[in-house]
Amino acid sequence: MSNTASGLPIGRGLLCLIVAGAAWGTAGAAASLVYQASDMGPIALSFWRCATGLVLLLGLRLLRSRAGSPVREPSRRRALRAGVTGLGLAVFQTAYFAAVSATGLAVATVVTLGAGPVLIALGARLTLAERLGRGGAAAVLGALAGLAVLVLGGGGTAVRPGGVLLALLSAAGYSVMTLLTRRWGRDGGADASRTSIDAFAVTSLCLLPFALAEGILPHTGDPVRLLVLLAYVAAVPTALAYSLYFAGAAVVRSATVSVIMLLEPVSAAVLAVVLLGERLTVATVAGTLVLLGSVAGLAVGEARTPEARVVRVRRRPRAVVGWSRSSPRP
Repeated sequence: MSNTASGLPIGRGLLCLIVAGAAWGTAGAAASLVYQASDMGPIALSFWRCATGLVLLLGLRLLRSRAGSPVREPSRRRALRAGVTGLGLAVFQTAYFAAVSATGLAVATVVTLGAGPVLIALGARLTLAERLGRGGAAAVLGALAGLAVLVLGGGGTAVRPGGVLLALLSAAGYSVMTLLTRRWGRDGGADASRTSIDAFAVTSLCLLPFALAEGILPHTGDPVRLLVLLAYVAAVPTALAYSLYFAGAAVVRSATVSVIMLLEPVSAAVLAVVLLGERLTVATVAGTLVLLGSVAGLAVGEARTPEARVVRVRRRPRAVVGWSRSSPRP
């Protein structure tokens, strides 16, 4: 079964994805504070995010290897996984930043995160034989509607075709990364920590020349604050969130993964109101409630799938039955 191949129950996989989505949502607020504290550009920030996250995960990997033997996999398969996942992550991040620059944050977010579940649902049906069903399809549509209301509810958006194409490219990179993570998780031997390390290494190499062209070393009048913000971005919404994402995406159906990760704009909206002083609007509340309801419904449906029930049965402790000489031996 796909959920037992990686050794993680579906319930814990869902929890990993929920925490990862919420953590991803904090990256936007942290990035805004980084831009206020320095002249760092978005590509340079993405590079330092991945490169520093890579260093943190390598340190944790070293501690884990001392505590016990990590999961081993063939070098050819690991190289393929690292290359494809790292390129997918690089396309996802870089194309999204370019879309934000071309058509604005709201449109880029809606197109990227909205196209993701659709592409993933189609890809999962064609390549993984995963079916959503009517309830799952309704939950996906509800989540997309909530996303549109949440992000576009304020109005004043401008749609530019070039930016939309870049956002679709970003969604394609995210979809490939999610589908392949799920496929490899079904095959077994998945190691979320190693997957994150390899992906960050490839992504950092891909982003390095663009970061150098943009200006890799920022200028700031408050270096301590900048270092603290960069450390947070590297630790929480990067090293922690992506490790949890790769762990959860290996055992949860791909379409469910894509909808749960829509918690990112919800988390970002909450932080924008609480920390950045943005105004709480009716659209923010309505979009958040619709999106959260769809995510909750899809998560409950995922936990009731036949695969999840099989895991609960297999993990149920066996009862100890006593017997006497007059009773037949088992």
